[in-house]
Amino acid sequence: MDYSYLLDLAIILLCTKLLGLATRRVQMPQVVGALLAGLILGPAVFGILEETAFITSVAELGVIVLMFCAGMETDINELKASGKASFVIAMCGVLVPLAGGFALSYLFNRPGVIESDAAASLMLQNIFIGIILTATSVSISVETLKELGKLKTRSGNAILGAAIIDDILGIIGLTIVTSMADSSVSIAVVLLKILGFFVFAAVVGVVVYRWYHSWVDHAEKGLRRHVILAFVFCLVMSYCAEEFFGVADITGAFFAGLIIANTEKAEYLQERFNTISYLLLSPVFFASIGLKVVLPKMDSTIVIFSVLLVIVAVVTKIIGCGFGAKICHYKNYQCRRIGVGMISRGEVALIVANKGMALGLLGSVFLGPVIIMVVLTTIVTPVLLKIIFRKGPDLPVPKEQEISSFYETMGEKKQ
Repeated sequence: MDYSYLLDLAIILLCTKLLGLATRRVQMPQVVGALLAGLILGPAVFGILEETAFITSVAELGVIVLMFCAGMETDINELKASGKASFVIAMCGVLVPLAGGFALSYLFNRPGVIESDAAASLMLQNIFIGIILTATSVSISVETLKELGKLKTRSGNAILGAAIIDDILGIIGLTIVTSMADSSVSIAVVLLKILGFFVFAAVVGVVVYRWYHSWVDHAEKGLRRHVILAFVFCLVMSYCAEEFFGVADITGAFFAGLIIANTEKAEYLQERFNTISYLLLSPVFFASIGLKVVLPKMDSTIVIFSVLLVIVAVVTKIIGCGFGAKICHYKNYQCRRIGVGMISRGEVALIVANKGMALGLLGSVFLGPVIIMVVLTTIVTPVLLKIIFRKGPDLPVPKEQEISSFYETMGEKKQ
């Protein structure tokens, strides 16, 4: 049996913590350090580690638990209140990047400028690059907002709600484009599955809440079986979302967290899941993003395209989501926060890009620019979020602790 995964984990945990502390000393969120650790350890820089099946599985579990915790920490009343606004923000945050990505690729993806080896028509290829830019990696923003103690603010709830809806709209957009390239994909079936998931989540939420409420009344206090059952529920919801409805597993985990947030043991469960997330799962997840990065050789034209792609990716999300927030009567400082909070593309864009290459919608020459865009938007989002949240008043919301602060002081609290 190969035990190298133990050393891999030790290196990842040590490096993410050290770089996390280093970034905190220069007034940046620790998640930036974790992302940089994966980038430095991976094939893009020193090549000390490479992504393995084990790391991929632990990373996937990490993002599931992260979104489960985000669901438990979400102010449900505020999320309901911002539901319509989140949809408008997400819609604008999809349409503007889609148009920006299409326009940029239309200028470069043509004979004599950049030669693409994709099988699909140039029109579909250009639309697909726009689809890549519509993605939002909610996990990066969630971790940063938790670290800053801003997840329960009005801006934080809008970012969270819009990012969840953004994923759904992204799935629909991806389905439409892939159905044009692959006749076996049915748009109607996908839309019915997405609708079915929300019905499923609502029904399961009511049933689980009533059962859990009844069970707690007859159970002893402080038993760890609550943690086990909550985790099982999270994993089952994640599996059902991905396997039966074609919705991202993290969306299922988030809704599981929302359901648990209504129960009597929500705070008890939140503390214990925050611990395991901070201790193991989150560092591996954020490091794994950097480990995915493999930069190919690029000529000057591709480098210029890469720079412009990053600029378009950042600007279109800020303008699109900020404009959507303004339409919904958010204040100017809140619009800026929401726009910045939606910048990160993360692993979502990489998954979409890989799907496009498999279907002949994305040329291999464009993979390098997409990777660069993903890395830079993922790193810059936590930095900009910290800067932008310094400006403007804070709403009177319950004060949150950082995950790291909680873990360090956990021994001082009564369990």
